Amino acid sequence: MSRWRSLAGILATAVLLGLYALGGLAWILGFVALVPWLLVLNTDRTTPRALANAALMSVAFVAAVFYWFGAAIGAYTGVGASTATVVLLVFAPLVQPQFIAFALVRQWAGRRYGPVLRALAATCAWVACEWLVAKPLGDTLGHGVFPSAVLRQVADLGGAAGITALLLLVNEAIAFAIVEYRGRGADRSMRVLLRPLALAIGIVACMAGYGAVRRAALQAPALADAPTLRVAMVQANITDYERLRKKIGAYGVVRQVLDTHYALSWSAIRDHQADVLLWSETVYPTTFGHPRSEDGAALDREIQGFVDTAGVPLVFGTYDRDAQGEYNAAAFLEPGKGLLGVYRKTYPFPLTEHVPRWLDGPRLRSVLPWTGTWSPGDGARVLPLRSADGREVNVVPLICLDDVHPDLAIDGARLGAQAIVGISNDSWFTAYPVGARLHLAVAAFRSIETRLPQVRVTTNGFSAIIDDTGEVLANTAIGDQAVLTAFVSARDPSPTLMVRWGDWVGRAGAVFLLGLAALAAWQSLRRRAATAPQVEAVITVVMLTPPWRAVIGALRLCAGAGLLWLAFDMLTRTGLQIQSLSQLWLFAAAVLAPAVAAWVIERAFVAQARVEGSLLVLDQRRRRIELPLASIDALRPWRIPLPGSGVDVRLSAGPWWTWSLASTRPRALQRLLASTGTPVRLEGGVANGLADLAQNRADARRRRFDHPLVKFGLFALLLALIAFRLHQIIAFGGVFGEYYSYGLGAYLTGLLIWWASWSIGLMLFAAVLRIAIETVVMLAIALRTAHAAAVRDAMEWLGRLAFYLGVPAWLAMRLLAAG
Repeated sequence: MSRWRSLAGILATAVLLGLYALGGLAWILGFVALVPWLLVLNTDRTTPRALANAALMSVAFVAAVFYWFGAAIGAYTGVGASTATVVLLVFAPLVQPQFIAFALVRQWAGRRYGPVLRALAATCAWVACEWLVAKPLGDTLGHGVFPSAVLRQVADLGGAAGITALLLLVNEAIAFAIVEYRGRGADRSMRVLLRPLALAIGIVACMAGYGAVRRAALQAPALADAPTLRVAMVQANITDYERLRKKIGAYGVVRQVLDTHYALSWSAIRDHQADVLLWSETVYPTTFGHPRSEDGAALDREIQGFVDTAGVPLVFGTYDRDAQGEYNAAAFLEPGKGLLGVYRKTYPFPLTEHVPRWLDGPRLRSVLPWTGTWSPGDGARVLPLRSADGREVNVVPLICLDDVHPDLAIDGARLGAQAIVGISNDSWFTAYPVGARLHLAVAAFRSIETRLPQVRVTTNGFSAIIDDTGEVLANTAIGDQAVLTAFVSARDPSPTLMVRWGDWVGRAGAVFLLGLAALAAWQSLRRRAATAPQVEAVITVVMLTPPWRAVIGALRLCAGAGLLWLAFDMLTRTGLQIQSLSQLWLFAAAVLAPAVAAWVIERAFVAQARVEGSLLVLDQRRRRIELPLASIDALRPWRIPLPGSGVDVRLSAGPWWTWSLASTRPRALQRLLASTGTPVRLEGGVANGLADLAQNRADARRRRFDHPLVKFGLFALLLALIAFRLHQIIAFGGVFGEYYSYGLGAYLTGLLIWWASWSIGLMLFAAVLRIAIETVVMLAIALRTAHAAAVRDAMEWLGRLAFYLGVPAWLAMRLLAAG
C-alpha cells in the first residue's frame, strides 16, 4: 500500500507541475505543486528509498513538463519523437538532478535537525544543484511565476533561482502543516496549522508587497531627455535552411534570405522610421568578413552596401572565425563605417552547435551527424547602437542560449549596457510553441534581474519587446512574417542586487550546506571527544623480535623508496605518466613485492592481546603466551615508527622483553593494562606523541571508500577509462581504434598501462594528502588540544573531498582545456 501511495504522490506532483508549466493563472500551483511529493518523502526512512523516489520524480517531471522537448529533439536530429523521448526519460535524473539533491539532503538534515533546518537545507541543495549543473534550457521552478506581474519582480533580488527557493519553502511549510494536523489524531486543532501557514502566507505577502512597490517605482514617469532609438526587429519566417539548400542550392538559400530581409527592412525604414535594424540568429549562414569564396565576398559587400544606402545600423546573426575556430556571432554594421564589432555566442548548444575536443571524433559524428563545429565565445560584450543623427544606446547582445544564463546580462549591465539585444533561431520549436514560450519567459527574467529593457528577434516567433519589469509589451506569433518596432532609450538603471552580487542564490545555498555539514561533523566530534575512551577487551598486535622488526621495517622503507623513485622518474622523464611495461614491472618489483612481503610476515606474527586474571595473554594461531602483569614494569612507545607504531615492554627484573608489540592502537594497549590496577609506567617523551598520533589515527572512523581497493583500484579504473577513451579517440580515431588496428592484446595492454598510471598517480597524491593530514593532527596533539579527534575528522574529510572530487575536477578542467 505504501508503494502505491508513493506513486500516487509522485504522480500528483507531476500533474500539478505540468499544469503549472502551462502558464496563465496556473502560476498559483507553484506554491502547492510539490506538497504531495514532500508527503511521500516524509515516509521514506531509508536513503535508497528516498533516492528511488527522487529519481522517479525527475522522470515524472520531465514527462509532464518537457514532453515536447523529446519530440522537438527527435524532429531536429531525425531519430524520431519516440526514440528521443525515451532517451530523455532515461536520462531524466541527469537532466533534472535537483530532485535527487533535494531528497537526499532533506533526509540527511531531517535525521539531525528540526523541520526548519530540514527545509532550508533541502532548498539550498535544490538551488545549489541547479547552479552547479547547467541544464539544457536553464529551467527552474521560479520561471513558472512569470505570468504574475507582481511576484516576478522579486527576481531583481535573487533571480529566478531566488523565486524557486521561496516556492520550495512555501511548499515545505504547507506539507509540514498537513503532517502536524494529521499527527494530532483526536486532538486535531486549527491552531497547529497557524505557524506553518503563517510562514507560507508571510513569504507570499512579502513577495507581493515588494513586487507591487518595485513595479510602481519602475512604471513612474521617466525623464524625456534620454536619447531614444527605434529598433525594428525583422522576423522573416524562413526556416529549415537544409531543406531549402537541397532544393535551390546554398547560394539560392542565402539569396532568398537576404532578399526577404532587405524587403522587410525597407518597409521598416519607410513605414516605421526605424533607426536600427535587427535580424535574427544565423540569418546570414556563412562567415561575414571572412568570405570563403568570391560569391561570399560579393554578398558581404552587398550587405554593407545595403546598410550604407539605408543609412541605419544593422545587427544580424552570422558566423565569425579566427585561428582558434568558428563562432556563432552577431555582427554590428554601421553605414559608411563598416563592421563596428562582433559578439561571439558564449554558450553554444551542446552537441548540436558545439562538441568539446575530448569528445569529438569521426565515430561521434557518424553517430550524431548533426553535431556542430562552433566554438564558445569569450563572454559578454557591450556595443553601441548609433543613429545617423548621433543618438546612441549601449547594448549587450545575447544569442539564443546565452539568455538562459544570468551572468551574461549581469556582466553587460556592469559594463554599462542600457538595453539587451536578443537574437535567436527558435525554428526548432515551430511545432512546439510551448518551448518557444518558455524561452521567451526565461529571456524576460534577464530584464527583471538587470532592469534593462530588451528587444528580441527570432526567425519565426516569438519576437518580442520586453520592458524593465519583464512585461512583454508586444510580440509576434509563431509563423508570422512581420516587423516589430520598439523604442529603446539610453537610460542607466540603478544596479539591482543581482547586478551587484551576481547569480548569488545558488552559491549561497552551497555555502550554507557546507557550513551545515561542518556543524554536523563538529557536533559529532564534540560528542565523541566528551566520551571517555573505552577499554577494549581484545587488541590486535604483531609480536616481533628485533631482527624481524628490522626486516619488516626495511621492506616498508624499500616500498616507499620505490614509489618515490618511480614518482621522480615519471616527473622528470615522462611527465607523471607511465608509458611502458618496464615501469609497471619496476612498480611491481620495488613497491608491490616488498609491501606484500611485509604484510605476509606481519600476518605470521599477529596475536590477540587480552587480560585474563593476573595474566597478559597473547594468542597466536599455533601458540599462547602468558605474561604475568606483575612482571611488567613499563611500556615505551617506539621512537622510530617502523614498521609502524608499537611499544617495547620493560620487565620488573630490569631487561626489555624479547618481543616488541606492534600495534596501530598503542594507547588502547596501555589502557587495557591500566584497567587491571597494575601500575605500569609510560616511558619516552617524543615517542608518546607518536603513540598519541597512531591512536588518534586508529580511532578515526573509516569509510568504505577509504579502502585501498576502492581508492587505488576502482576509482583509478574509473578515471583511467575516461582518459583512455580520450586517448583512443585522439590517437586512433575511435573508442576501439587500437583494438581494430592492433588487436585485443594491445588494446588491453594499453588499458592496463593507463589504469596502472592512474593508480600510481593516485597513490602519490594520497601520500601527499596523508603527509598534510598527519602534520596538522600532530600539531594539534603537540598543542594538547582537546579537539584533536575533531581536527583529525575534519582533515580526513577534506582529504576525501580533495581525492574524490578534486581529482575528477582537475581531470574535467584538463579535458575542457583540451576541448
